[in-house]
Order: sequence, then structure tokens, then C-alpha cells
Amino acid sequence: MNKPAHQDRPILIVDFMNMFIRHFKANPSMATTGEPVGGVMGFLGGLGRLCETYNPKKVIVVFESGGSQRKRAISASYKNGRKAPKMNRYYGDDIPTTPENFAMQVLFITRALKCLPVTQVYVSGCEADDVIGYLGRYHFKTSRVILVSSDKDFYQLIDERVQQWSPGQKKLITEQSVIDKFGVSPQNFCSARVFIGDPSDNVPGVKGVGFKNMAKWFPQLGGPDFVSHNDIVDSAVELAETKAAKTIHRIAESRDLALKNWKLIYLDTSQLSGTQIQKVNHQIENEGKPNKMELMRQLIQSGMQKFDIDRHFQAITAIRR
Repeated sequence: MNKPAHQDRPILIVDFMNMFIRHFKANPSMATTGEPVGGVMGFLGGLGRLCETYNPKKVIVVFESGGSQRKRAISASYKNGRKAPKMNRYYGDDIPTTPENFAMQVLFITRALKCLPVTQVYVSGCEADDVIGYLGRYHFKTSRVILVSSDKDFYQLIDERVQQWSPGQKKLITEQSVIDKFGVSPQNFCSARVFIGDPSDNVPGVKGVGFKNMAKWFPQLGGPDFVSHNDIVDSAVELAETKAAKTIHRIAESRDLALKNWKLIYLDTSQLSGTQIQKVNHQIENEGKPNKMELMRQLIQSGMQKFDIDRHFQAITAIRR
């Protein structure tokens, strides 16, 4: 694959927890000390491979910070009941407990990234999703952006300028691929999802509603123009006069639910305070200083000599060229 020219090099924005947990649960790497290090090896190696492929001009890793107080004020059940990450299926019982090992691997990565020209963003009192939404939709609004996450919440950000690399699907999600799969354009993805709900975040939807019937009943969702959730309810009210389908009638009666879910799902600056935005803007101006010897020391000291530091250090530090 030919690397993009300098003017076309993207900003790479990484949803840390989404990418890290995938490797933490599935990568079988073990340190010579006997501890599981799949999260570290998988995340750093994956970051290196992404830099090889896309040759970004900047890499930003966004960390989760405990959730959004504003969204919990809207819905006390928002993201409640999420299960703790499962231990890697390759490991036996004679290993550190999940919380201890999980925290150790996250801490190692934060220290390792300081030895690379990577920006780390952590702002308390808000979600990583909202920070990524702000960066992709507003801060870098004139730049090409590649979001790294398997989270469908970010599909609403995709357009001609913004694309999403899914570590789970191992492919680049584009504007057309969203339309092909869901029958809904990215700019209307959120308008459809407020009726469908999001079980992973404990956001309830309208019974019986999915992308398939939303695209069938409201084909305008697949077009280039923005369609609001109020527009959908208005259309459902009209359809309910001639159609007996119970689901359409439920949508016609769900205006309040749609508004509440919109406030939970839609990613914009309304979820961030002015102080939080200032912190994000300040943090993205700082990045780690390349230090191969220090990174190598950390890896060896932690029993990760097998990590291909030459390849991945070269790929990530190419950001500065």
C-alpha cells in the first residue's frame, strides 16, 4: 500500500479502552516474568501497524475517565451494569487477578507512550466518546481524520473527511459502507438509533425497532440531508393514520424518549464544559518525546523482549517526518 502524500496524511484518533480491551481479552502474549501482557503487546503493536498503513501526521490516544456526569444526570441507568473485562481465555488460573493485571498493563502503556511522539488525552468528568466527538467533528474539522474504534457510536461522525478503522472488523468504515450495511447515512445514524436504542450503554429503544425497518419506513434516513428525530416522529404520525403496524404507532408516541436518547447518544460539545474543552485543547498540543532506549528499557524490565521495537518505533516516530 502506497503511503499518502504529506498533505493527505490523516490525524489518527484512538479510542484507547476499545482497542486495549480487545487485545487484553484475546492476545495470548506472556512476559518472561510470567504475567499476561497481551493488552500491552497488542495495543502497541497495533498502533505501530496503523502508523505503517496510514502514515498519520499526528496520533492522539483518548483515555476513558470514569464517565459523563451530565449524561448520568439525564439517565441514572446510563452505562450501568456493564460487566468487568473477562480475563484472557488463553490463560490458566495461576495468574494475577484481572483488576490488578488490567491496571498494570494500562499503566505500562501510558508510560510507554511518553517515549513516542503520541498525544495522550485524559479529561475527568466526561466520556472518551465525547472527547473524540469534539476532536473529530470540531477541532480537526479541516483535516482528514481516522478514528480507531469498533464502537458504532462514532458512525455518526463519518463523512468524506472522517473514516473509522474497526479493530474488530479489521476494515475501514466509510460513509458508503455505513449506508450499505444499515440503509442509513452517517449523518442520520444517530437520528435512527435514538429509536433503536443501544443495549451496550443501557439506552432503551422502541420495542420492535431496528435499522432494517427504520430504513424501510423512513427512506429519507439514507439520503444526504439531515433528518431529525422530530422529523421521524412527525412522519410516523402520518404513517400511523394509514398503517396498522404497532411499531409505527410506538414510534409516533416516542418523541420524549427520542429526545432523551439524543442527549445520550449524539456527540457534540454540549457534553463538555468550557473548562473540559480547554483541557482537551491544551493536552493535544503536547506529545511524548521519542526515546527508543527508554522504551526498550521498560520493555526488557517488564519481560517483553519479544516486542518488535525496531519496527514499531520506526513506524510511530515517522509521524515527525
